[in-house]
Amino acid sequence: MTSQDHEMRAQRLDAELAGLDLPGRLALVAAFGGRAVFTTSLGIEDQVITAAIGLARLPVEISTLETGRLFKETADLIGETEERFGISIRRFHPEQDDIDAYAAKYGLNGFYESVEARHACCHVRKLVPLAKALSGATIWITGLRRGQSGNRAATPFAEYDAERDLIKVNPLADWSLEDINAYVEAEAVPTNPLHKRGYPSIGCEPCTRAIKPGESERAGRWWWENDEKRECGLHVPEAAATPLERTPA
Repeated sequence: MTSQDHEMRAQRLDAELAGLDLPGRLALVAAFGGRAVFTTSLGIEDQVITAAIGLARLPVEISTLETGRLFKETADLIGETEERFGISIRRFHPEQDDIDAYAAKYGLNGFYESVEARHACCHVRKLVPLAKALSGATIWITGLRRGQSGNRAATPFAEYDAERDLIKVNPLADWSLEDINAYVEAEAVPTNPLHKRGYPSIGCEPCTRAIKPGESERAGRWWWENDEKRECGLHVPEAAATPLERTPA
């Protein structure tokens, strides 16, 4: 199947998903064929998707990236979520050799010093484990929403990810934060306590702060950088080749 064929399949799926509610969207994706993987960061959007998958007992694999720098509250939520919905969440970790190589080149917290160093850290702790989580997958489900940032304002329900050769599905693309909160309350979904302390978007502890009144939802991520479109590379092809990647092991 050519990349054009994949693009057309993704476009058809995008149109079908638009007319469905969340359970319908996830059921359609689960029946699409092949292996469907949902990667959760344990944020409130991802908790909604996890709940919908767990409550409907859908055949979707749920995975998370344990970067080694998560907030304790985030790590604790993994087990709580498994117990609440009777599911198993696969953990993917960075390789210690990669962490050591990063520290030798940039220092353990070198991500504060340059965008290059930050991208290299995200590569080691997120992108490499993500590649393992998605290996062999046909569908990648994410919690992206259009309202999270200007950089995500055009998020489709489905698109072909040529870099990973799979279809990426964003079932909450058109949901507002009010929609998210209403679902959480209705289904008693466990959430990260940091959300109530001013952290709408939660990543690694050294790279996340509470937002200030009037700031966008993702303003607390990598707050020391000036680029308003800053991302870790999971959802944009911007970390294709960091200097660390090109350094022989």
